[in-house]
Amino acid sequence: MSAIRLLVLGAVRQHGRTHGYQVRNDLEYWGAHEWSHAKPGSIYHALKQMAKQGLLHAHETAPSTAGGPPRTEYELTDAGEAEYFALLRAALSQHDQKLDMLSAGIGFMVDLPRAEAAALLAERVRDLEAWRAEVTGHYVPEDGPEQLGHIGEIMNMWVHAADTGVAWARSLIARIEGGAYVFAGEGEPFVGVLPEGAENPFADKPPFPGGGSPAS
Repeated sequence: MSAIRLLVLGAVRQHGRTHGYQVRNDLEYWGAHEWSHAKPGSIYHALKQMAKQGLLHAHETAPSTAGGPPRTEYELTDAGEAEYFALLRAALSQHDQKLDMLSAGIGFMVDLPRAEAAALLAERVRDLEAWRAEVTGHYVPEDGPEQLGHIGEIMNMWVHAADTGVAWARSLIARIEGGAYVFAGEGEPFVGVLPEGAENPFADKPPFPGGGSPAS
């Protein structure tokens, strides 16, 4: 699955109706250009492609008073709304998603009811535990990776990734069930988008210290 589809649909949805430059601004504001493929060309391509697929409705606006070209504004169709929530649920629940997909899912998880978000993450935990059990059916962590030569380091990495993923997901579930954040239907949500025309503080510099991604 593509994180760029989820990111673009989610950004458009938060505004209701918006244009490509605003979507790009939002994704840069979230740092998505650092941890995903949300680069300008990919964003505009995704908008046009999803409009062709019927997930977005494209509105041609009037030319600017300064004489600029018409600007296209987008809003989700019913099909786009369904696709957005399908991608969001998959991002949170399926353990084999790439990290950028999970990151996008976390960014939009509050669009779901609190109980559903926790349940999807619990499903992720169960799948991770099942995956770990499958790996350890062929590899015994207590015996160390050397038992399989250097190839054992691959399975050792998988086991550690599963353990880390389970611990992280359980901690997030605990915070959600403990009342953290404002989820769908609970009141005014956290505003994670830039107002129209607002200066983006991360547009000309990376959002993370040192000029790289969180993992660099």
